[in-house]
Amino acid sequence: MLNTKVMGDRIVIVVQARMSSSRLPGKVMLPLLGKSLLFRMMERLKMIKHQAQLVIATSLEKSDDIIEQEAATIGVPCYRGNLNNLLDRHYQAAKLYDADIVLKIPSDCPLIDPRIIDQVLDFYFDAPGQYDYVSNLHPATFPDGNDVEIMTMDCLEKTWREATRILEREHTTPYIWENPDRFKIGNVAWDTGNDYSMTHRFTIDYPADYEFIKTVFEELYPAKNDFSCDDILRLLEKRPEIYDINSAWSGVNWYRNHLNELKTISPEQTKTVAG
Repeated sequence: MLNTKVMGDRIVIVVQARMSSSRLPGKVMLPLLGKSLLFRMMERLKMIKHQAQLVIATSLEKSDDIIEQEAATIGVPCYRGNLNNLLDRHYQAAKLYDADIVLKIPSDCPLIDPRIIDQVLDFYFDAPGQYDYVSNLHPATFPDGNDVEIMTMDCLEKTWREATRILEREHTTPYIWENPDRFKIGNVAWDTGNDYSMTHRFTIDYPADYEFIKTVFEELYPAKNDFSCDDILRLLEKRPEIYDINSAWSGVNWYRNHLNELKTISPEQTKTVAG
């Protein structure tokens, strides 16, 4: 596939991370094979083929000092800003590092496949000027935990200036989804033709998710540190008891709390309870 990336386009990947999580406090610092979950995730992000600047964005809260310290250990810059306004943190971090193109990759996706990130980037670059925003989650088809959102800096700045609702500031991109008349939006579907977004959970928000992710890393990483989404799926077919570790939470996501506020999200895209 021809890559039409414009010379000089600066890609900045912003990973939001903080210690305060109501369901699993400190999840980004949980251990995975002798390193933190955040370390292992950044290790995977560094495997993408596209040249990009990684930035960890966290809050000014004292509890997040450890995030800044871990960023230094990893060798990735850290931006600190408002605790709850993640849109502002995203914008300020991207602006500070002179982004032309900004990626949002959640810190709760330590199993994210770098090949999928590259696939979404290729889609964006193969259609120069056609999109302000491209994701693989609106609607989602990949296993949950492979979330990639790409936006131009102009798109992010417009969103930063215009978004006013709490959920838009907290989750960064819903204002874009909800205003297709103001943004040119593209979506990348999983090329298998499958939709595992509600049945396979590779993200972390509950203790069972950590046990699942820890087990996957222990099974796959020693032999292949850049293991893929396909490798995980083959493991789950071979060892269904690993799939069962957190399957009760499959499909449970933050959408469930905002169905009355999001016109582009349907009840079928979330579950309100586990199981």
